[in-house]
Amino acid sequence: MKAKTVLPAVAMTAVSMVLTLAVVMMWLGTAVPWPVALVVGLGIDGGWLATLAYERRLAAQGDHNRAVTAVGWSFGVLAAGVLVAHALTADHSPGAWLAVAWLPIAAKALWLVHSLWERTALTPLALDAIRGIQQEARDEAAVARARLRAEASTEETRLTAVTEAGARVARVQAETAQTLAGAWSTLESARKGEETGRALTSVTSTVTPGVTPRWELPVWGPSEAVPALESAAPALSDDELDTLVHDIRHSQTPPLSYREMAARFRAAGHSASEVRLRAAWKRVAA
Repeated sequence: MKAKTVLPAVAMTAVSMVLTLAVVMMWLGTAVPWPVALVVGLGIDGGWLATLAYERRLAAQGDHNRAVTAVGWSFGVLAAGVLVAHALTADHSPGAWLAVAWLPIAAKALWLVHSLWERTALTPLALDAIRGIQQEARDEAAVARARLRAEASTEETRLTAVTEAGARVARVQAETAQTLAGAWSTLESARKGEETGRALTSVTSTVTPGVTPRWELPVWGPSEAVPALESAAPALSDDELDTLVHDIRHSQTPPLSYREMAARFRAAGHSASEVRLRAAWKRVAA
């Protein structure tokens, strides 16, 4: 994995150093003796390579020096500047020389990428642990999705069954109501029919001579309103109700419970709703 970042950086560094030395020899060789041009080219490449080696040593120790980094980038910019200046002053193919002037900067950038990779590199054990955690999270998410889908399917089945049962009940109720309506209609027509009365009179007259009773069908439904519970006896005020509850409760030692008191209250012929009686019990027992 390390070779994927270090090999391109090494290759780019070698190409940029050779190109810088060749450009310095061709450009300055015409103005100064070639040994001087060689020294200048080796000086630029040597300084660039020395700062790079020191940066790599600091990185191996887990350290970093901004001054060394600045010097290294200065040598890289200087090499790129030499290539750009040569391209601008060249008589033949200036575009081609200008196109390769970025190689020193590219080499520094590749070493920067390699250093960032080293800072974030993990051991195989740590990578295995991370993969295990990620796989566990994916498994839990898949199980949760499956559980939700199963619950949704179960709920859908339950709602379908409840809906169908409700529809069956509604159909039965409708059929029953229709049947009852027909029965009521038949009974009503029989009760009000003249032929029915004469037929029943002819039957009963043979059994009981001289009696012609009026036969009627029973009428379903309340014939008179049911009186309210408290209307069967005079209504008691809250004070009277509290006095009765108190007397009945303390008629025995220890005092009676609510159920015993209520039973004796009803047996004595008194009338009060359950709500009022319980409220009086709470007031007395408080």
